[in-house]
Amino acid sequence: MNKQTVSILNIPFDVTTLSEFTSKLHTKINNHQNTFVVTANPEIVMYANQHPEYRKTISSADAIVADGIGIIIGAKMLDTPLPERVTGYDIFTDLLTWGNNNHKSAFFIGAKPEVIQKLKTILANNYPDLVVAGIHDGYFDDDQPLVDEITTTQPDMVFIATGFPQQETFIQKHRHAANAVWIGLGGSFDVLTGTVKRAPQVWQDLHLEWLYRGLSDPKRIGRLMVLPKYLVKVTQIKIKRNRK
Repeated sequence: MNKQTVSILNIPFDVTTLSEFTSKLHTKINNHQNTFVVTANPEIVMYANQHPEYRKTISSADAIVADGIGIIIGAKMLDTPLPERVTGYDIFTDLLTWGNNNHKSAFFIGAKPEVIQKLKTILANNYPDLVVAGIHDGYFDDDQPLVDEITTTQPDMVFIATGFPQQETFIQKHRHAANAVWIGLGGSFDVLTGTVKRAPQVWQDLHLEWLYRGLSDPKRIGRLMVLPKYLVKVTQIKIKRNRK
């Protein structure tokens, strides 16, 4: 697939919209194309720049999309704008709905056991025609039983919500197990089940979801401090480019 990308701190982001991207994923699933998707925010970009092995892992992905307003801001600062955010959660809910309507199958790994119990109920009630090939919490010491189950069930989609860098590392290592769309989703299971509230629409429209999460969960404040460090890095790159 020929595609245009924009480099932000050496991470190539797909130039795409949510509707365009999910449409491509639908086609890939129908064609049983093995596809690795990374949904990256500034925290992931900064971590990748500090950990070469992880950067190599996500660089092996078939697509990296802009999950985070910081990525959109960075791209604009570098005069290489991206059309819009393409969040992991929005991709997730699109694929659940599309998968339900088209009788596709999905495998779910991640979150706490109590969240998985809620997820089972929501899937049964809201997506009754989606085939749940497997569903497991994110607390496991041995990958192999899960990989064996994926190999046996051959799902169309594999959703991994164990947080970075674990989810991308798992996908890169085991994506050979099924010709599916493999995607890391962070806390999406928590949001879908209502365990964690997504920011109200007005906060989303103002691109302040990151601030809402920080105010709602003070434990995240430390993580959110990555954003200004990231913007400083982007500014430094912009200054270097302007001097050339």
